[in-house]
Amino acid sequence: MWYFQSPQIVYGESALSHLSQISGQKAFLVSDHTLERLGLVEKIRSLLQENHFQVETYLDVESDPSVVIVEQGAQKMIQFEPDWIIALGGGSVMDATKAMWVLYERPDIDPVAISPVEPLYLRKKARMIAIPTTAGTGSEATWAIVLSDRDTHQKLGLGNRECIPDLAILDPELIVNLPPRITADTGLDALTHAIEGYTSAWHNDFSDGLCLQAIRLIFSYLPRAYHNGKDLEAREHMQNAATIAGLGFGNAMAALAHGMGHALGARFNIPHGRAVALFLPYTMAYYANGGVESRYREIAQILGGTFTTDQEAVRWLIDKIRDLETEVGQPLSISELGIEEKTFEDDLDNLVSFALNDSQTLMGIRIPDTDELTRLFRVTYHGKDVSF
Repeated sequence: MWYFQSPQIVYGESALSHLSQISGQKAFLVSDHTLERLGLVEKIRSLLQENHFQVETYLDVESDPSVVIVEQGAQKMIQFEPDWIIALGGGSVMDATKAMWVLYERPDIDPVAISPVEPLYLRKKARMIAIPTTAGTGSEATWAIVLSDRDTHQKLGLGNRECIPDLAILDPELIVNLPPRITADTGLDALTHAIEGYTSAWHNDFSDGLCLQAIRLIFSYLPRAYHNGKDLEAREHMQNAATIAGLGFGNAMAALAHGMGHALGARFNIPHGRAVALFLPYTMAYYANGGVESRYREIAQILGGTFTTDQEAVRWLIDKIRDLETEVGQPLSISELGIEEKTFEDDLDNLVSFALNDSQTLMGIRIPDTDELTRLFRVTYHGKDVSF
């Protein structure tokens, strides 16, 4: 038995005006100082105040948020006692807000113990709204929470079905000025979600169509959004694609590119989307070498390719992904990230250990052993073909 989880989604031009229709008294707004400087925090605060809400803010969320940040935000939330909790930002803000929400409702819980198997009994105090300001993470549509352990430099994959936001608001005006580099990182993150969601061991009838549509949208609109950030049509479709991919992989799980990307991102401070997208072509080749090409052929056919064999389709799809990555300035090997080979080799055992223990690695259709994962990290460092 499985469950399909989804928030209510309000999307399109002027979607933020929906904040005038929610009922409540106190709203706790979580964001970061960059969005405060850009005026987006004040924009949301004003809309809520016009709807007669008392508003409190917490703006200290960092990239790859730590457990400490979550605990600090939760304490402020407990003092304010909101009935709505609102996340304004990218995946880091939304993940941190979900964890703060859990601690607000359940201060007895250790945040690193948030898991799918233990009920949380949320929504006795508050509900959650997610307002993404990037187009990639899909966190507004999932129950996953990724936090960082600053002591071990490890990412913690947490979550519970109850942590999915009640409402997601997608307003394309919030991402019009997103810089090209962040546009690429987050857009490729969404592509990785969709491809891994479509091919993971837990893919299903409900997730498949969502993942395919997200893939189609990203290939059509990511280059346009990257080259012209003012292209509102491209921005809106990319925002939709990110959420659709979130719904898809969030109900099917990701796979090895995420396990390896989490490890590399945590150890070397690489943005999440850049890290997981870097590994995507390599992990696809690894999976295909294990005899699971047909799912990739279906994706390739959706993108307009025609093929004689499954192997031909896989090669075509990997090349098409790399062409897209090249167009939007994505590095194609670990060495292109500027990481010295000795530094990489010195940390390789840690990278392999972290990736092996990442829950997403276990969701793939082929699970590597230590030797295979070591080889896979090395070929990705050098940009070589995967032959095993």
